Amino acid sequence: MRQARERSESGIYHVILRGINRQDIFYDDEDYQHFLETINKMKSDHQFTIYGYCLMTNHIHLLIQENTDSISRVMSRIGTSYAWWYNRKYGRSGHVFQGRYGSECVEKDAYLLTVIRYIHKNPVKAGMVQKPEEYRWSSIHAYYGNREYPNSLSETSFVLGIMNQDREKAQQSFREFMKQENDDKCLEDEVNEHKTDSEVKTEIEQLMNGEPIGKLQGMERTERNEILRKIKASKGISLRQISRVTGLSVDIIYKA
Repeated sequence: MRQARERSESGIYHVILRGINRQDIFYDDEDYQHFLETINKMKSDHQFTIYGYCLMTNHIHLLIQENTDSISRVMSRIGTSYAWWYNRKYGRSGHVFQGRYGSECVEKDAYLLTVIRYIHKNPVKAGMVQKPEEYRWSSIHAYYGNREYPNSLSETSFVLGIMNQDREKAQQSFREFMKQENDDKCLEDEVNEHKTDSEVKTEIEQLMNGEPIGKLQGMERTERNEILRKIKASKGISLRQISRVTGLSVDIIYKA
């Protein structure tokens, strides 16, 4: 029997939504944009509020408050809507997201600030950018006073108001807060388990009993797909990375 989720008295949750089998959820700009548009459309009836987000390649962080609808129903609606569009676009069927999203309650102001910093620093920890503001697909831009897409998707006033009631001063304080050295630890994630191309190459060669990776391209389809399925199941490896190492297209790897 599944353990019941802990309920947040504040109604605020940090949520992580992952691609099934750690597969990529987003392949191009249109995918990222459509997911954000989906959230924006769903929140238009004020059933929930978004305080922050970060869309990574194979997982999503949301800082969200339930209003007139429960967090479970909100996440189900968002996931179902995006999955339907995604499957139609890529000519596939079945699940896009891992069965159960991860969540933690956010009750206190201090932890709320920790979570929003943690979310925005995800791309930095993953080695994708040097600074949070260099990453396109997060709410950091709204917090820094810049335009986000879709416009006004994130409600920043509540979080910034914890720092200062004057918006300009609050934004400056937030920038300083983001630059502070920290060891923030929030809801468990696997970003730090990212493997190097060399490590991926070694794993694949082991699966091929020492044969050179180049032989994958001429291998019989059933045998090749069996190897690809095994390497996709390994933690810290993305489809793009497998494609880069093997020379096979992302589409072939995705369908294996």
